[in-house]
Parts: sequence; C-alpha cells; structure tokens
Amino acid sequence: MTQNIYDDQAFFEGYAQLNRSVNGLDGAPEWPALNAMLPDVQGANVVDLGCGYGWFCRNVREQGAAKVLGLDVSEKMLSKARSMTSDPAIEYRREDLEQLRLPAGAYSLAYSSLTLHYIQALPELFATVFQSLLPGGHFVFSAEHPIFTTPSNPGWIIDKEGNKTWPVNGYQQEGKRITHWFAEGVIKQHRKLATYINLLIAAGFVINHLDEWGPSAEQLAAMPALSEETERPMMFLLSAQKPL
Repeated sequence: MTQNIYDDQAFFEGYAQLNRSVNGLDGAPEWPALNAMLPDVQGANVVDLGCGYGWFCRNVREQGAAKVLGLDVSEKMLSKARSMTSDPAIEYRREDLEQLRLPAGAYSLAYSSLTLHYIQALPELFATVFQSLLPGGHFVFSAEHPIFTTPSNPGWIIDKEGNKTWPVNGYQQEGKRITHWFAEGVIKQHRKLATYINLLIAAGFVINHLDEWGPSAEQLAAMPALSEETERPMMFLLSAQKPL
C-alpha cells in the first residue's frame, strides 16, 4: 500500500502552509506550463490521481468537464477537498493508487500532480490508466524530477563561497528513497527519466511533450525565491496520449 504520509498530522499541517495549498493552482509555479499541455475538457470525463485539496477537479469543471473523479489515499486531503467543493459532478474517493482499478474506456483525461514519485507499482498504474482512457484520451502529469529524487536525503550543498549545488549521486540505482520533509521517513521512488518514458511506451502511450520545468524570466522577476529552481529541475511535466 502507498505510504499515507499526508494523514500524518505534522506532515499535513506543514503541507497546508505551502503556497500551492493556500492559493491552489495559482500558487503552483509550474501550473501555466502544465495547463498548456491539457486538451479541451469540454464535456469530458476526467480522473485526477492524487487529487489533494481538489483544486484541479474544480478547475476542469469550470472549464466544462462533464464529470470529475478525484482519488487520494489521504482521508485528510479528501476531507479538505469535500469541504471546499459544492458540485455534484465532482466525486472524491479514497483509493490506493498502488492497487487502482478503473473502468475501461471511461475517461478522456487522466491527470496527476506530484504524486507518481510515491508509487512503487508504476507499470501497473500506467496500464490501468491506459485502459481507462478512450481512444485519443490524454494522460497529463507532473512528478518530481529524477535529479531531485536521486539523493537519499535531498538538500543543497553550500560551499565555502556560498555557492549552492544539488548532489546527484546514485542516479542509475533506482528504488526507494527516504527523505525528511515535514515529517520523518517520507518514502519516494527514484526512477530515471528514461524509465518513466519507457514504462509509458510499454503501456501503449504515445509521448506528446516533456518539460523539465524551470521558472520563466517573468516568474523569476515576480518571485525571486524561485531562483534556486534554475539550478536543477525539481519536477518534470509530461503529456502522453492513447492512440486513436
């Protein structure tokens, strides 16, 4: 079963302070780039894998999606999402993505934001998503970049001159990484970027676009704190599609 770290009270309280938790999609600096990858959702059925507070679920309904299913392993996240939503066309459901089953040909879009790096059974999840999509359906997601997940305890190294570097070690050794972020013992799964792509291809997907995301000049001017994201990609964004 997926580690349910978001139901840890210390973790949940820390996560709640993030800009993306307070301000939703507008507080996620990668959102404009991710949004540009999305297909037209008018009349579409959409599933959100790891829906959190439900920001994306509500957004696609505003864009004309017919029905949206938000899935998360965390009861705390789902409770928050339900408290922020008053729309009968959005359903929130507790699911362990490691064991997910979805009906065949049910969705035009599957979406996931910063969730897949927690999943061990990723080949099985990709196969499940593929069969759940209609022909021509899209799978758009973000995940922590392998450069970011590589160290067992990620963190900047600062030299005597004050220069910051990100340690890249053990990149080729895929597997579990233990980090300390809001709580002790947060488990993530490190995979090479090639592995993500090849697993998608093996599931039957065609890759449309890959973005090793970094902030734009405009974002840096507005939010100087994003400058450290120019040193290495913290996440990648990917759009894949089920062939017609």
